[in-house]
Amino acid sequence: FPLPSSPSLPCPLALPAPLPPSPSLLKLLQRHPPPTKSYNARAFSQDRLSKLAMETDVAGATTIVEAVRWALLQFPPTWASSLLANLTVFGLGFPVLQAGLTLPGIAAAYVLGTLTWKAFGVSGFFLVVCYFIAGTSVTRVKIKQKEKEGIAEKRSGKRGPASVIGSGAAGSVCAVAAIACLGGPAFISFWRLGFAASFCTKLSDTVSSEIGKAFGKTTYLVTTFKIVPRGTEGAISIEGTFAGLIASILFSACAYYLHQVNGLGTLICVLASQLANVFESYAGAFLQDKEGFEWVNNDVVNIMNVTIGATLAIVSGQLIG
Repeated sequence: FPLPSSPSLPCPLALPAPLPPSPSLLKLLQRHPPPTKSYNARAFSQDRLSKLAMETDVAGATTIVEAVRWALLQFPPTWASSLLANLTVFGLGFPVLQAGLTLPGIAAAYVLGTLTWKAFGVSGFFLVVCYFIAGTSVTRVKIKQKEKEGIAEKRSGKRGPASVIGSGAAGSVCAVAAIACLGGPAFISFWRLGFAASFCTKLSDTVSSEIGKAFGKTTYLVTTFKIVPRGTEGAISIEGTFAGLIASILFSACAYYLHQVNGLGTLICVLASQLANVFESYAGAFLQDKEGFEWVNNDVVNIMNVTIGATLAIVSGQLIG
């Protein structure tokens, strides 16, 4: 099951494609020539140039552009490069972030993004970007209608830090475990699989809930299948369930093309997300708004949901692999 990786790295990531030579890299070669008399900078292979680009220290950057380029290309990512690369993306995408998050929510997302970049590189980071864009977009579908019915998310769909933590809890644990090499280098692919599955689970849950509230003609309580109003905790609809399944398939396909999972991992993510969401519906019906379980709010249920999705994926990957 583990994905192909470089044996030279303690916790390897997928190697990036070789970079073309640039004047700044050629200057770097001239400042630090190899131990040979017949030195010719342009004669070196693309792989050598890529390696030098990744090994360049941020302290050697003379401009902001060079520092950002170093952060984006550094492989494997360091804490410094992850912080700077994440800050760059957040700065460029701040208007989009404001549309879906409060300021404290953005701060929480920055921590998650930095952990993700450090653990799984740029491809893992942009998988979370896909999750955020899709989740924010679907939350705003028929938002006025949802607000009129009293079933819309608070703050017109803007998520706060509690929501970010609830949605990213399992993914953050997988990222920290990967950074710490928990389980050894052979386990890195399983942490990556759990990471992808956790966000696949949450996106599927968000899409099914928001589409169900917007377009669901008939909603049923999952425990009794009695017809209940839209937006009821633990309620499901055919429209929402189908939309959530499609969302999990598309997200898993993105994870595959971003080299976070392989073909089998794609299937595992879809199945784990659907099983976890069934549990989430039951948890909402049995626990939320019930006497003695006042502490079980939507964010707590989200943590349970994504944790189950990630755990199912990791266990399945180990058993099948």
